[in-house]
Amino acid sequence: MAAVAASAGLAAAAFATTYNKSPFAPLACEERSASHPISSKVNRPSFVPENTIDLDDASIPMRLRMIHHIKSLQSTICTALESLEPSGQKFKSSYYLRDASKGFGDSRVLQDGETFEKAGCNISVIKSTLSPAAVRQMRAERFDWWDGKSELPYFVAGCSLVVHPRNPHAPTIHFNYRYFEIQDPNDPNGEPKAWWFGGGTDLTPSYLYEDDARAFHGLYKAACDRHDPAYYPRFKQWCDEYFYIPHRQETRGVGGIFFDDLSDRDPERIFAFVRDCSNSYLPAYYPIVERRKDQPYSEHEKRWQQLRRGRYVEFNLVYDRGTKFGLAMKEPRTESILMSLPLTSRWEYEPEVGTEEGTPEKKLLDILRKPVEWA
Repeated sequence: MAAVAASAGLAAAAFATTYNKSPFAPLACEERSASHPISSKVNRPSFVPENTIDLDDASIPMRLRMIHHIKSLQSTICTALESLEPSGQKFKSSYYLRDASKGFGDSRVLQDGETFEKAGCNISVIKSTLSPAAVRQMRAERFDWWDGKSELPYFVAGCSLVVHPRNPHAPTIHFNYRYFEIQDPNDPNGEPKAWWFGGGTDLTPSYLYEDDARAFHGLYKAACDRHDPAYYPRFKQWCDEYFYIPHRQETRGVGGIFFDDLSDRDPERIFAFVRDCSNSYLPAYYPIVERRKDQPYSEHEKRWQQLRRGRYVEFNLVYDRGTKFGLAMKEPRTESILMSLPLTSRWEYEPEVGTEEGTPEKKLLDILRKPVEWA
């Protein structure tokens, strides 16, 4: 976001000159995707994002490397998900530049498909200022240098995704990975005064398949363990606590990992961890959709899916910090922010479904009210 903004102008120009590639330009994988045939189950598309720069090169500003990572990640994911869509539906891209070189975004949405009722993958790069009120809502120890009155320049780059399949046996999934910087207002082109990473991936089934949940959690545990064995139990619990719906006394789904304000070690190590987690999305989710998308289902099961999606809407509009932050921004891009909402959902007054012991619906609710250790 800052990479394309005014205060990062010099860095962006130097980057484009050195690497002959603007952070605004399409990546090689984007340029070629139109000519690539859609892969079949036997020949899956690549799950590995293709980068045109060395993301481990610490001489390149972190903000620029994050921009390149999320652009490549977005293209890789959209191409892979399209290969699961027999209708031939493609992601519709809405690319936009923010005013006064304050960043850019690309919202890609596929809806009304055979496999996916709605799937969205957004990248957003923003350079703006935080009001004193907004700064005070953040961790105080980051701002012991702040005068308490000035607006603070900030940069954030992130990729977010939500996928709502049509089949009730295929789970919804969400992820968001982001990088944040705060600059000194007296030195907006200098080193960031504060920085951190945040993110996570979580799974929300309407019908629970324990093998799917174990495989999903196992893959993210392995990703966490490659960087710190303490990460998975810490971030799994954080996920269960964050995606909790107090007025329903249940979690939104079967969890995953969630973390925020991560800046407790070298940024290169955390960036490697964030890339590992975000690159784990396709290996974790693609096989589940592949297994479940053509499974027969009844009107009763579809009704239950719609009721569960109502819970998803409740959490996102009432509790989710990302939604609140986005809508509170100056000139919010509302369509992109609300991309996470399902195409259809349902609310019934005191529905009987989910109350009868021994049913798959009741089994799911029991687990949502008492989270399980899956890995």
